[in-house]
Amino acid sequence: MQKSKLRMIILCGFFIGITAILAQMEIPLPLVPISGQTLAVGLTATILGSKYGAITMTGYTILGGIGLPVFAQAKGGLGVLLGPTGGYIFAFIIAAYVTGLILEKTSYTMIHAMLANTVAMIIILLIGTIQLKFVVDLHWHDAMIAGVYPFLFVGLIKAFLASWLGITVRKRLIEARLLQSPVGPIQA
Repeated sequence: MQKSKLRMIILCGFFIGITAILAQMEIPLPLVPISGQTLAVGLTATILGSKYGAITMTGYTILGGIGLPVFAQAKGGLGVLLGPTGGYIFAFIIAAYVTGLILEKTSYTMIHAMLANTVAMIIILLIGTIQLKFVVDLHWHDAMIAGVYPFLFVGLIKAFLASWLGITVRKRLIEARLLQSPVGPIQA
């Protein structure tokens, strides 16, 4: 039991690092850049599940919040969390939990992973856009133009990649006994 918990803590730390690295891969846009963070959220939740996915994203948010440069553009601090893009980061925690929960309640298949990661994308975009709207004082239409529309197509691509890579890696980690098998059958 202790060995299993230690293994999961190590995996959470590993995925915090993956998220920090993917955050640095970005396409700049005026208010909110397209980054690899959301891909990392999907990968993390698809592989680790609801509990550890949410723990990982909470750890990532805390590390960035205390000033470590883990967010996009190697930024960190409360200013980022309270700024225009902070809502997206806070939403990572909820999105990771919901993604994992959908997979735990259904099955770890590509179709369910794609559904779960698409739902997560919507959660991130909605929560992020709400904070963006109020912090920048935008009208709802302008907030949607800045915070949702540019990310829909890329978000679906990231949802697909997170699903495909996540299911594949999860299956390999279970086979290597580095991750516990779900209660139901493993499917790919």
